[in-house]
Amino acid sequence: MKQQYIIPSVLVLLLAILGLGYCRQQKDVRKILAENERLHNENRDLRRSLDQSGRVAQQISDRKDIQQRVNAQFVDRRLYFRQNWQQFITVSLNDYRTGFLGGIKDLSIIVRNQTDYPLENVVVTLQYLRNNDEVFKTEQYAIKNIPAQGQQTLAASNSRKGTKARVKLVSITSQAMNFCWSADKKAAPGTPDPYACVPAAPAMQQ
Repeated sequence: MKQQYIIPSVLVLLLAILGLGYCRQQKDVRKILAENERLHNENRDLRRSLDQSGRVAQQISDRKDIQQRVNAQFVDRRLYFRQNWQQFITVSLNDYRTGFLGGIKDLSIIVRNQTDYPLENVVVTLQYLRNNDEVFKTEQYAIKNIPAQGQQTLAASNSRKGTKARVKLVSITSQAMNFCWSADKKAAPGTPDPYACVPAAPAMQQ
């Protein structure tokens, strides 16, 4: 009789253990699902916050661009370029050839104009030098009609002697920019706009 009760008792105990394990497993699963849902909601809210912050940042950037454009309308661009012309107008030489025993060939002068206004005339001096940097010949050239945001190239004379060449600006003229610069023209101390071809009229006192 006792053996007849032992087997059912063992089965009941096993079922109870399995049931408790299943309940615990379901409880853990529900906990994991709840945690996943919480993380999903946090990520969604974070994405929304980032999107909103991005839209706000873009609106601020757009306002700054508009403000800069509005401010630029009140800035005299010609005056700005005249006062900072050395940053925008440059002269250089190409990669010319030199002979084994001296001599310069295929020499060109390049004037670059990064202002918003054309240059009518740029005068430069070109010096031909020996190995010891002694200048043995100097020539002057005028480069004309350099477009705004562009450049102009002029071929220079070859030399049967010399190993190096050096170019220097002498004068620049731009009527569109009201710009007349000369190396011989020294700016007076305290002059706000010394290179204007036609100086601005003094402000009327009321």
